[in-house]
Amino acid sequence: MQTMTEQDVIDQELTEQQMLDFISDMFMNQMPFNDLLGMRITNYTTDSIELRINMDDKLIGNPIRKILHGGVTASLLDVAGGMLVAAAAIPNMETKSTANFHKNLKSLGTIDLRVDYLRPGWGDEFTATAQVIRSGNKVAVTRMELHNQEGIHIAFGTGTYLVG
Repeated sequence: MQTMTEQDVIDQELTEQQMLDFISDMFMNQMPFNDLLGMRITNYTTDSIELRINMDDKLIGNPIRKILHGGVTASLLDVAGGMLVAAAAIPNMETKSTANFHKNLKSLGTIDLRVDYLRPGWGDEFTATAQVIRSGNKVAVTRMELHNQEGIHIAFGTGTYLVG
C-alpha cells in the first residue's frame, strides 16, 4: 500500500479496509521502534487485533533467565491497544473522508498504561490481543493480553487512549 502523507490527502471517501490498511501501515512501517521489535499483525478488524513477535536475543530483559524484557511486553500491549481503539472508531465515524480520518488519527495517543506481569516471559513467540472496554468521543479504554506460543498468559494491561 502506498503511504499517504498530509500533502497527499485528497478529501475522498475511504472504505473501512482502506482505513485499517492505513493504520496498519502507520504502526508497522512508519514507526521504526515497532519494526525493531519485529511486530507483525496476524489479525486486524474494527473489533479485534492480534500482534506477534518472535523471541530474539536482542529482546531479552534478564540474561540469566533469558526472558522477554518488560519494556517489550509493555510496548506490544500498548501498540495492540492503540491500534484497536483507532480501528474501533471507524464504524462510528459520521464521515469516512480522508480529511476526517487523518484528523482522528492526529489526536490518537496513550494517556495511561498499566501492565501486570503475571509470569516470566519465556517463549519462542508472543501474541498480544486487545479488546475495547469503553469507547467514548474523547477517551477509550482497552484490556490487552500477552501469551506465549503455548498459550501461557504472560501479562495483561489496561490502556487509556485519547481518541478525539
